[in-house]
Order: sequence, then C-alpha cells, then structure tokens
Amino acid sequence: MNTRILNLLVAGGLGVLPAAAQAPPEDGKLRIIIFGAHPDDAEYRGAGVAMKWARMGHHVKLVSTTNGDIGHWQMAGGPLAERRRKEVMEVGRRLGVATEVIDIHDGEILPTLENRKIITRLIRQWNADIVIANRPNDYHPDHRYTSMLVQDSAYMVTVPFFCPDVPALKKNPVFLYASDEFQRPNPFRADVAVSIDDVIEPTLDALLVMESQIHEGGANGYAGLFPEDPAGRQRRRDEVRRELAKRYAESADSYRDALVKFYGEERGRKIRYAQGFEVCEYGRQPSGEELKRMFPF
Repeated sequence: MNTRILNLLVAGGLGVLPAAAQAPPEDGKLRIIIFGAHPDDAEYRGAGVAMKWARMGHHVKLVSTTNGDIGHWQMAGGPLAERRRKEVMEVGRRLGVATEVIDIHDGEILPTLENRKIITRLIRQWNADIVIANRPNDYHPDHRYTSMLVQDSAYMVTVPFFCPDVPALKKNPVFLYASDEFQRPNPFRADVAVSIDDVIEPTLDALLVMESQIHEGGANGYAGLFPEDPAGRQRRRDEVRRELAKRYAESADSYRDALVKFYGEERGRKIRYAQGFEVCEYGRQPSGEELKRMFPF
C-alpha cells in the first residue's frame, strides 16, 4: 500500500491496516522485524537466520523502506518497482516470512518526522521483540537514513503519545545491527554469530530469485552480464551462487570467536557459514542468556 494512503488511513482514525502490517498472533513466539533500504537488503542481511526462526514457528518480517525503482542499469520506475516487489515477495514465501515494501522512491528516503512515524508504526504493529537494521556508517544514503530512522524509533516505540493511533510497546525491543565491513568511525562487532550451515542451500535458492539485482547486477550491471543463452545464464547463476556462499563463509571466519562463544569450541570451529549481529546501544540491552533465548539455535 502507498505510504501516503496508509498515513491518511491512520491519521483519519479509521484503524485500517494493510494485511502485511497486521501483528502475528499472541502465541508466545518471538517477533522479529528486519529493515533494509531496498528490496534485497533485508533479504541479504537476514535470510539465513530468518529461515531458522521461521522453521521454529517464530514470526519474521522483512521490510524495504524504498521501492527500489532506480536500482537497475536498464529499467526504472513503476515496472522496476513492481518487478523487485515480486522478487522479494517470492523470497519471503520461500523463507517462510512476511514481506513489505514501502512506497518511497529509491534514492530519496530522508530521516524526516513522517518517515520516523512510518518506521515506529511498523515496529509497533509487528509487536517486535527484535529489530534488525544495518549500521548508519554506510556508503549508500538510503542505507544510512534507513538505519537512522530505525535508531530514531528505538525509544519512540515506547512513547504512548507519539503516533497514538498505534499502541505503544510495553517492552522495548532489542535493536541489532546486521554485519558489515566498514571500519570508520568504528568497525562492526559481533555480539552474536549464528550458524546457517543447516539452511545455506535453501537460503541461496531463495536469494537467487532476485534476478534483477543478483544476476543482472542492479544499478551497476551492464548488457551481457546475464546472457540470453541457457548455458551462459547457468554459468552466471553458478557464479553468483558461489559469491553469495563466499560472503557467508567469510562471515563465519570473521566472527569465529563469537561462534565459539555461543556454540562451544569444537562445534564453533567447524561452522562454515554464519551471520553476525551487534547489539545497538539504543533499545533494551539484553543479557548473554537473553541473547541465547532470542537466537535459540
């Protein structure tokens, strides 16, 4: 649903929310919401662990804060936005999670009050226990501002008279950063590392659905990158699958100490693929035992 329409519905007191925004049932399971700036970011950062949570019956939602409508070298506008929306909806279906794409133009999201309210409402509507986003030190302005908006919501989700149309959360979620390799002003620190060895193949299968970004190269692609002939296309698919697997393998090597901490020396040393997360200073600060309950793998 267009965010302008959503805001009008909320402001008008109609209490009408799109199906994707409705909270999961009160069943004692965890509720996790993962934010990314574009229709592929939350998927890259959360796919493996999201599938593990979903397989255990926990409730996971992936949100893109823009519609991705300029993220391709050859096409743009509404057709690209719809193509990317369909891609991530299929990724979500394969992972067993909910997916929502906010209708803000790619390259144009800003840390405004209006957008802060959108993010705050989404976190409240999901009744989140865990909120995940990228860190704010990032090369892309949409990434930076999405992270800032999530950070700016970290306290406001508990304030009753901010966005009073959606009930404030009684318990502040734990806010986490997904991993990255940026070093300034400070490098990523893995407070949690999760093995995704058991889901790596279906995770890669799901991510490879995003052909516009992975196979065709997104905004930095070019003609011939994803050839027309079947053999050439298969070579490209095999190449990007190896690169994606390598990314998660490098995370396992980078966050080996955290893996050993959570899985023990023998098992932690053997893990091949992993994802790491850092606890944000905003939001609730979990104990080590609580982190283990939130990542019950």
